[in-house]
Parts: sequence; C-alpha cells; structure tokens
Amino acid sequence: MTISSAEQAVLDTIDEAWLVDLTQSLLRATGQNPPGDEAATVAVLGDAARKLDLDVVETVVEPGRSNLSITVEGGDGPGLLLLGHTDVVPIGDGWTKDPFGGVLENGRLYGRGASDMKGGLAASLAAMSVLRGARLSGPIELAALVDEEETGKGIRAYVETTRRPFLGCITAEPTDLQTIIGARGDSYLRVEVHGRACHAGNPGDGANAIYGAAAVVAEIERLHAELAESPHPLLGPATWSVGRIDGGTGGSIVPAECVIVADRRLLPGESPAAVLDDLRTRVAALRLEDRGLTVDLVMPMEMPAFETPADAELVRATDAALSAAGGPGLPLGGWTAACDGGFVARDLGVPVVVLGPGSVTTQAHRADESVAVDDLLVATRTYVLTALRLLG
Repeated sequence: MTISSAEQAVLDTIDEAWLVDLTQSLLRATGQNPPGDEAATVAVLGDAARKLDLDVVETVVEPGRSNLSITVEGGDGPGLLLLGHTDVVPIGDGWTKDPFGGVLENGRLYGRGASDMKGGLAASLAAMSVLRGARLSGPIELAALVDEEETGKGIRAYVETTRRPFLGCITAEPTDLQTIIGARGDSYLRVEVHGRACHAGNPGDGANAIYGAAAVVAEIERLHAELAESPHPLLGPATWSVGRIDGGTGGSIVPAECVIVADRRLLPGESPAAVLDDLRTRVAALRLEDRGLTVDLVMPMEMPAFETPADAELVRATDAALSAAGGPGLPLGGWTAACDGGFVARDLGVPVVVLGPGSVTTQAHRADESVAVDDLLVATRTYVLTALRLLG
C-alpha cells in the first residue's frame, strides 16, 4: 500500500532531532534490573509526554516502581496499544562507551537499553506526538511498564486493571524491524534438593544433595532432547536450560543443600502449571527419597507465549505500514525470546505483534549496546501509519 498525501503530511511532521534527543535522555536515565530501578526512565518519559500535553497516568506497582500510561485521545471505538518496558538489564563488563552516556556516533546511539528497549519507547512517543491532531476512531495508549526483564510485575498489574478495549497491540521490542507474529514464552524453575550433612570421611552417614541435583539435571537434559523432536513451525521447539547450580559448603563436608535454577521456554498453548507438574512427576520417578533426599519445586516466574494469525487485520496493517515506512522487507517471523505481549494476548484477548528498532540478537543484553537513528525513524513512521490505517 502506498502512502497517501494525508498520511505523508503527518509523517512530514516527525522531528528527527526531537526523537534523537528523547532517546539520549532516556539512555542517560540510570537504573538497572535487578534490583529494579526504573524511576529515572519513567520520569524522563513522563515529563516528555506531559510537555506534549498528552494524558499521563502513573500507577504504583510497588514502592519506587510505577507503570506509566500515556494516551492520545480518540473516538469511542477500540484503540491501539503500544507496549514497552522501562527497565534494563545490568550493565555488565566490556563497555568501551559510557553505558549511560547516550553517545551519538556514526548514526548510532549507544547505551544500556538503546535497543532493549528505550529506542522503542522513544519511537512510540514520537509517533504519538504527531498523531495528537489526527481524527482517530479510538485512542492510542503507550503502556511503559516496569520489571519486564525479571518477573513481570508491571505487566501483571497492567492486565489486572486495564479496562480499555484494543484492536491490537504493537510491542516495541527490538526485532531488526521485522514484523513478529509469534513469540515463545518463558518460565523459571527452582529445584531445591535437601539432604543431610556429615564428614566427607564417612559420606555414607549423610545424604549428598549435589548427587541428587545431578540426577535432576540429567533428567532435565533428557526432557530438552525430547522437546527438540516436536518443533513449532514458526517458533521451533520448547527448550530446557539449566543456568545455575548452588550447593555445598566445602570439600570435606557432604552437602545438605543444592539449588538448581532452570529456564523453560514455552510454546503457544502450553500451560506453565502443566510444565511444573510434569517435572514433579519426572523427579518423583528418580526416587531420590531412597537416598535420603527430598525435593521442592517452584516456578517463580512465567511469561506466556503467543501466536497471531498471519491474516489478522493487525498483522496486515502493521506489515504494510512497515513496508511503506522504508522497512527492510523481511518476511513475517517468530521470536525465540519472550515479552510482555504474551500477557496481552492471553489475558486481554488482544491480537499482538512485536516490532521495534534495534536487534535482540546482536545488540540487546551486551556491551556497547546501540540502535541506529534510521531504525528509530522507520519504527516511528510505521507506528504512525499503522495507527492512521487502523483508527483513521
């Protein structure tokens, strides 16, 4: 679909300098999750929205951590939701640029969160800034939420309280400017193995929790191999990965405790509760109690997967807008990462796509994270055109 003269008139009002300045201001807002310090980023984004005379509502999720809702008013019909998060992962090592400097160099902006996802937040607000005077059948809301990188406290609070109907949701996560119509979910599982300590000179007097944990790890590895045999056509297979083991106090002591933390990626339609129950059944079959061991399993975090039909109105409108806005022409895709959009699809019943500036595979969660200014502009134009075509 080509761009109409009316659409072009709106696109021509996008202010690149303002967009770059906002992104830099967001990148200079310090804070990392964990521990969960989004307040500075929320303040920058909220102040920028208020200066545009947009409706801004802050909702406290827990002390010092607030969700932000920014709205461009429209008619009484269902609206368009732009979804993002204000937290970023810890800085980590290996940076050659100031991680909170917002440096602009050779057309790229550098800093923690440049791709994931302060660039997406800036592009979303830039799109809303030029849509203020448009005649829209429904509102446009930007929901900028806390704690996406950890346990999803922000999105859980949002879906419990929002009552606004939406035609669709664009999650502005970094996708290399590809329209993503499905994403795997994620869950964390914590397995605690309890044994009995004793002197290592007589290990039979105790119950070695690390040996029990090793048996559980081997079972998880077998589960991962089983899942690989049944891949999803768009998202690949569900996966298991053991990421951490803690146990023991010294080489001469039989360990009484060992903790395993594992990641389980979820496919659309999978029940996190069923995943947990399945692991409990598998661990029970190991009969660790015969070794004097007990096991506790919990799932402290889960994010649902989603899949939106390729012929859905939101998908067609967004992908056509991306093409018209100068996107790279990538096919509709799936995402192996997880995002808050899965909650919107599952709990609100709203169609979801993921589309944003930057790259989750080459930029996010690494040193010298950056985003191209050109990507920010393409994303902004895409959000504007999608809103005009869905709500115009």
